Amino acid sequence: MSFDSLCLMDELRRAIAAQGYTTPTPIQAQAIPAVLAGRDVLAGAQTGTGKTAAFTLPMLQRLCDGQTGRNRPRALVLTPTRELAAQVGESISTYGRHLPLRATIIFGGVGIQPQIDRLRRGVDIVVATPGRLLDHVGQRTLDLSGIEILVLDEADRMLDMGFIHDIRRILKLLPSARQSLLFSATYSDEIEQLANGLLRDPVTIAVARRNTAAERVSQLVHPVAKERKRELLSHLIHSQGWGQVLVFTRTKHGANRLTDQLIRDGIAAAAIHGNKSQTARTNALAGFKRGAVRALVATDIAARGLDIDQLPYVVNFELPNVPEDYVHRIGRTGRAGSAGAAFSLVSPEERKLLVDIERLLKREIPSASVDGFEAPAMPVATVPAPSAPSRRRSRGRPRTAATQQPRNATR
Repeated sequence: MSFDSLCLMDELRRAIAAQGYTTPTPIQAQAIPAVLAGRDVLAGAQTGTGKTAAFTLPMLQRLCDGQTGRNRPRALVLTPTRELAAQVGESISTYGRHLPLRATIIFGGVGIQPQIDRLRRGVDIVVATPGRLLDHVGQRTLDLSGIEILVLDEADRMLDMGFIHDIRRILKLLPSARQSLLFSATYSDEIEQLANGLLRDPVTIAVARRNTAAERVSQLVHPVAKERKRELLSHLIHSQGWGQVLVFTRTKHGANRLTDQLIRDGIAAAAIHGNKSQTARTNALAGFKRGAVRALVATDIAARGLDIDQLPYVVNFELPNVPEDYVHRIGRTGRAGSAGAAFSLVSPEERKLLVDIERLLKREIPSASVDGFEAPAMPVATVPAPSAPSRRRSRGRPRTAATQQPRNATR
């Protein structure tokens, strides 16, 4: 299948071609026709499968089919984090460059007045985080009564972050006659309950097994004493020649402390978390993408919207308390058809967390002790460490062998 077969308008196909994409991913091939037909959609797709373009492209086309009134927005995309909002906004800008549509991004952590000014000039599409969206509604700078298309992106993460009450408040402000699209990387009873109340006769799309980790990502546990984790991480970065690694910690304070320690070890590092200003977060991510920052240390909330096509390594410096967050973390690598590797530095105290993750994945994660950093209190079978993944981009975007495709749009 090619994008030409999806009945997309010429302006969109030109923008897609300019990005070098010819073949849709599985989620795009299924979602685009459904959205163009006006159907509600419930889509289960892991990160890196091309889901942003799966709703952005048909949304843009449907908005062009109607009137482009400037007095109030006609489409609303809700995201859990600022980074994901920025990513969606970039996708809309990229694919809508030849269309007479205006979009704006609104989130907290930055001044509200420039957002008010853009809204007053008129927009067709609003991409927003729930809290700042409700701030605008409260100040009467945003009218949601004209929304024709609603997208909930990373719905599972929004629920994890406690946004369910905000989402319900927002839903009450929207017209009942609208098209609704819900995208989630994982399913839960709460997601099903939300979908049942939000969607009408939806087309259900699933391109990955329930709650599975990214299948292109090799996973390995390094058992190590808690007090030697930082030393082991620096050793791995130096000895393996890692030029770009995303490191996860549980807390903001832990991210700051680890960043300072890595810098003292001669590793260019930066932290990204909710207490950082939006400018600091944007600068840290930009430095990471261009190679000036070697190790980006992040919390789960901040990392949900990171979009780095060829990120080769993810390290769980600390295992997450919620097993599903492990799936989201390692999904940052192995994207866009590239190989990826996820390493978890696991202390004896985290053994139960590891068991919970393996229960979710329905398999055991291989373990390998690193010479000089063994953790005797947590016996493991020593296995050869996987070879470093290739930094070379493959021409496939798929995440499994059964769905291999040529180069696709993933943004």
